[in-house]
Amino acid sequence: MFRSLSLKRSFQTHLKTLTHCPQPPPPPPLPFSPIRTLSTASYTSSSSDSELRKYLGYTALLIFCGAATYYSFPFSDNAKHKKAQIFRYAPLPDDLHSISNWSGTHEVQTRHFYQPENLQQLEELVKESNVKRAKVRPVGSGLSPNGIGLARGGMVNVALMDKVVEVDKEKKTVRVQAGIRVQQLVDEIKEYGLTLQNFASIREQQIGGILQVGAHGTGAKLPPIDEQVISMKLVTPAKGTIELSKEKDPELFYLARCGLGGLGVVAEVTIQCVERQELVEHTTVSNMKDVKKNHKKMLHENKHVKYLYIPYTDTVVVVTCNPVSKWRGPPKFKPKYTKDEAMLHVRELYKEYLKKYRAREITSPNNNEPDINEVSFTELRDKLLALDPLNKDHVMKVNHVEAEFWRKSEGYRVGWSDEILGFDCGGQQWVSETCFPAGTLSKPSMKDLEYIEELKQLIEKEEIPSPAPIEQRWTARSQSPMSPASSSEEDDIFSWVGIIMYLPTMDARQRKEITAEFFHYRHLTQAQLWDKYSAYEHWAKIEVPKDKEELEVLQARLRKRFPVEAYNKARRELDPNRILSNNMLEKLFPIPDNV
Repeated sequence: MFRSLSLKRSFQTHLKTLTHCPQPPPPPPLPFSPIRTLSTASYTSSSSDSELRKYLGYTALLIFCGAATYYSFPFSDNAKHKKAQIFRYAPLPDDLHSISNWSGTHEVQTRHFYQPENLQQLEELVKESNVKRAKVRPVGSGLSPNGIGLARGGMVNVALMDKVVEVDKEKKTVRVQAGIRVQQLVDEIKEYGLTLQNFASIREQQIGGILQVGAHGTGAKLPPIDEQVISMKLVTPAKGTIELSKEKDPELFYLARCGLGGLGVVAEVTIQCVERQELVEHTTVSNMKDVKKNHKKMLHENKHVKYLYIPYTDTVVVVTCNPVSKWRGPPKFKPKYTKDEAMLHVRELYKEYLKKYRAREITSPNNNEPDINEVSFTELRDKLLALDPLNKDHVMKVNHVEAEFWRKSEGYRVGWSDEILGFDCGGQQWVSETCFPAGTLSKPSMKDLEYIEELKQLIEKEEIPSPAPIEQRWTARSQSPMSPASSSEEDDIFSWVGIIMYLPTMDARQRKEITAEFFHYRHLTQAQLWDKYSAYEHWAKIEVPKDKEELEVLQARLRKRFPVEAYNKARRELDPNRILSNNMLEKLFPIPDNV
């Protein structure tokens, strides 16, 4: 009935199927002892045993030295095998698949992965799974940095339910199946002159997933994406398919809009769209003093605005986007520098460091290093960071050439909103993003800039190898109570700040070290800033603490900010057997078994 692991489009890009899984290493070789027992007796039958042990010892030593050399040799980045992963892979059973998020930071193995093609199949799957008490966690596109959709027990993905069902051009609304990707939706409603009100950084998310985790774009007058949804169809284990809107059960509707996949599988949504329009993107380089002076004006006068801070510098990249003027048209601007000139300092630093860190690679006739003139800035930044990602001085130099890159990239860009509002986030990464109140649109509190100043001071004091950028965005409030930007006050605005550490290598040992450093970085920001500024993490980026006491503290913080009791009550009513849940939801929102 269901197509398992045969995605119709690009889902395999984000949910990889591996052909191997871990198995225990083979038993260690027999020990070799260089000390031999001396004897003056004549040779007996034991001499043959001694010779055998000697040659076995030599053989074991040879194998050990060969393995040590093989797994210690510095392979190039594009090597087909990876060091520090001894005996990692072995054939998987045909029905067992390994699925990870995009950054490769979270991974599960499951035997149950379902892809219904229509509403009827989805309803049958959820009903049958509820009877069997079998997990069917909604997984979306697998793009969330924290793997919030992953569940070892089983997952359901609605990627094949990706149709535009209905377009009302007059009301500017569109009803779609929840598996449609953002870019596909935008492409299909172009002909009606419509588009989405706002966008997150990328376009590969499924509509159901981007809605459930409370994703957002930027613009102090624009709410998070869940506010664009005016009705939805939810397939629940206990009550079947229910339709929710402001008119039909408004309390549950607002709760389920940002429901984290725990109240039902989103099957359809109706979205309030806007007229498609061209935007002018203006990129300038400023500093903290000038940003503070113009901040209130920036938030009030620009439809979209974001700041990119470069750690260990005073550089602030200011990016604004506004509709093209109907009277003046797009600005006439000739860039001062070409793209090659903007990239010059970055390429020169890479060549310099390549000589320092990989001298033999640039002299090797078989070097497969790509032409640096052909790679993008974010790709080259990844390559630079990969040379020494945890060396603060090295990261500082990379940040300084990034600041120079942005100075030479100032200017204007004109395009449709779905083309302009995206952002190249770089390669695989760890990221933590917090959301906190920043006053009102008419009276910003300036707490957003104070947060950044304290964060930058923390980075420098603790000598954290923090790469760029620290990204700051804003949204209006959301009426969804589980949204980090939820508020009952219409004029409230919220700031979203993301910190990052890239994973520019596939070396397992190095990725582990970067991961440890990132969580140290995140812990410092949590201890110094979160409570002070009432900051809460984005649902797609929150991480569950392994320490029991830290987990209890997090649970208490969540109960303070969100209606956890109401959320858990809805979970008990709609999913009594918790088949839609996973380890993350159970840890963040525990429901006592006796309830």
